[in-house]
Amino acid sequence: MAKKGNRVQVILECTEHKESGLPGTSRYITTKNKKNSPERLEIKKFNPILKKMTVHKEIK
Repeated sequence: MAKKGNRVQVILECTEHKESGLPGTSRYITTKNKKNSPERLEIKKFNPILKKMTVHKEIK
């Protein structure tokens, strides 16, 4: 069986949305290279419910 590589799919979830108490969640799916960035991703993305850019962190 051939090895696929170090790229894995990860889910990013908004950190500010949990604290706001509003219903729903803001999540994005992306890929990352486990070898180059073994730590969890933290990216600013748009949250359509809060209607602003917020920090999204990788969840497991």
